[in-house]
Amino acid sequence: MLPASIQITGELLSAAEVQDICESLKEDSVRLLSVRGCQLSDRDFGRVCRSVAESRSLAQLNLNLGVVSSISRTRHLADALKTNRSLQTLFLHGSPLLDAGLVTLNPALSTHPTLVCLDLGDCMLGDEALGLICGMLPPDGAKSGLRELTLSANPGISSKGWARLAIAVAHSSQLRVLNLDYNPLGDQIAGMLAVAVASSRTLEVLDLEGTGLTNQSAQVFLDMVENYPTSLRVLVLSENDISPELQQQICDLLSEGEEDDDREAPSQVPGPASSSALLPIRDKYQPIRDKYQPPIWLPHSSKG
Repeated sequence: MLPASIQITGELLSAAEVQDICESLKEDSVRLLSVRGCQLSDRDFGRVCRSVAESRSLAQLNLNLGVVSSISRTRHLADALKTNRSLQTLFLHGSPLLDAGLVTLNPALSTHPTLVCLDLGDCMLGDEALGLICGMLPPDGAKSGLRELTLSANPGISSKGWARLAIAVAHSSQLRVLNLDYNPLGDQIAGMLAVAVASSRTLEVLDLEGTGLTNQSAQVFLDMVENYPTSLRVLVLSENDISPELQQQICDLLSEGEEDDDREAPSQVPGPASSSALLPIRDKYQPIRDKYQPPIWLPHSSKG
């Protein structure tokens, strides 16, 4: 039987429902588990984590919107990740982790053998946490690291912290997608990120929506994509004080580069272990509109 998915949103989970989830995980019949915004007791959360630890099929775990609500739950999750060896994608968007939570999770996150996609948006993180996250973006020649990282809406991170991230991105050997939307970055940090993008050989998507940028930042990015080779294919600049004309110019140049690459590159068929087998379900931070973004990837069957 092909691994299925369990996707539940905003429900109060009973002990019986949690038992069903745990049994499915232990039977290795679940590839995606999403309990975003759900309420369950601390005891039941611990049971789910122990089952996650045992699962050999689980590839994507979505605990968005406050499910990891305390340091004790963070410890349960850290223990599960230390044992689990199958997880590729972890979503903790909207969890009040704080720096202390990242300190607790870091040993498990940084040594997990298959984790490539991590969403820590709106987790109330600061510079200490960001320093640990930079360690998950190892430089060229080092161990493999994250391919997709989301840090949306973490206003507690300082300019110094963002500068450190820019350096890590410039030297990362794996990172392809970086979501920094709704952080108060400003033009100075955007300039550092432009340098990081120009240096990176892998970064393809950079989301800077609602980050306090102006035409000054847009001109820097325009000059970069117009005059220098880059792997960047998507640059999101909406909800900033940037003229539509500049945004369109950048978009057109990036599109031209993508078309050139498509003509030059031989066609590739991703294998079963390819990261493209799992595309993320991201809770993109939107202060007015509904946060939830519908799933891009759907598994073979559904339960729950």
